[in-house]
Amino acid sequence: MKREKIDPLEARRVLQVGARLAALAGTTFEQVARQYVEIRATAKKWRGDASRREWLSTLERHAFSKIGSLPVDLIDSACVRSVLDPIWIEAKKPHVGARLRERLELILEFARARGLRQGDNPAKWRGGLEHSYAGIEISTENHAALPFAELPALMQELAQLPGIAARALQFLILTASRTGETRFARWSEIDHAERVWVIPGERMKGGKEHKVPLSNRALAILAELPRDVEADAVFPGRSAGGFMNQDAMADALAKLRGRVTVHGFRSAFKDWANATTSHDNYVVEKALAHAIPNAVEAAYRRNDMVEKRRQLMNEWAAYCASPVRSGEVVPLRAAASGM
Repeated sequence: MKREKIDPLEARRVLQVGARLAALAGTTFEQVARQYVEIRATAKKWRGDASRREWLSTLERHAFSKIGSLPVDLIDSACVRSVLDPIWIEAKKPHVGARLRERLELILEFARARGLRQGDNPAKWRGGLEHSYAGIEISTENHAALPFAELPALMQELAQLPGIAARALQFLILTASRTGETRFARWSEIDHAERVWVIPGERMKGGKEHKVPLSNRALAILAELPRDVEADAVFPGRSAGGFMNQDAMADALAKLRGRVTVHGFRSAFKDWANATTSHDNYVVEKALAHAIPNAVEAAYRRNDMVEKRRQLMNEWAAYCASPVRSGEVVPLRAAASGM
């Protein structure tokens, strides 16, 4: 069977006309993506505005410039790969690519549910993109945690790593906080007199204000940071008054521990507390801002137990700063270089 030749100029013209028509109809990929983000934000699928800003920031940096103007019904696997290849293959940032792929899949599924496209989702992983990226190490583990025994070595390496992201990651570890809580930390939330970081409820997963006792080392990290008196961001980004990029801490960590996730440090903290300390479980859970269903334990937790948690966080900071004995822990970077 003779294949019909396709005129590339004519194909481009058809695509441009389709893009203009889609723009008029509000059905370009970017328009549909923004609609999806706003619907999720309005429906309170996310707490506060941080998630909405993160979604849009990721899409604006990586997707809209490549496929944003295309009709959403024309987005195929080649389009999706054009977005993911620079991240997974060229930049080798699996954590960024994995998150972006999930968002593309959700947006395209939303478009299908709205009757704006048909067929399989070109951004799905199982039975789809997993074959396109065969051989590329893309972690699918949820919140892979570093064993707590390796924390002192990692903290030493982070101390030698320059930049705001490394300081933020140290602060996150010392406070057992989440990425968004640390990334959007504000100077106005830091009570130096009480040595407490007060995170407002709108930034907390549980929706309640959370007080974090600050150890000497956590306060020392804050004291080392450059501070703009006109800005409130503790860990600022490149734009004036803005916050650190959402991938900055993950990128810093990837330089030292490739498959470990930032969120996993909360698990390391809990494992350390349960295995090596005598602190009550409800104190540890309170430090993690977890909701406890046990009514008896909850009765003990009606107050913030700041002083009990202060002792716990001071012990954690001391452990993280403990010396690394030769032969005890071999940093992955050193092992790879033969040191």
